Amino acid sequence: MSEIPTAPMERLLRNAGAKRVSNDAAKHFAQVLEDICLDIAKEAVKLSKHAGRKTVKAKDIKLAKR
Repeated sequence: MSEIPTAPMERLLRNAGAKRVSNDAAKHFAQVLEDICLDIAKEAVKLSKHAGRKTVKAKDIKLAKR
């Protein structure tokens, strides 16, 4: 189960041009985004640890998303 609420996912899909969005589509979209975000977060944590920090900074996220 995703930690991301489905309402914002539905809004994102509508902003992208969808006229209607099923609840299952919003749930699946949330899960996909959560998986992508988790991968980026793990890489950002590695980068912050490599830099000798406990705090994840914006620059770690920027580097991790590449």
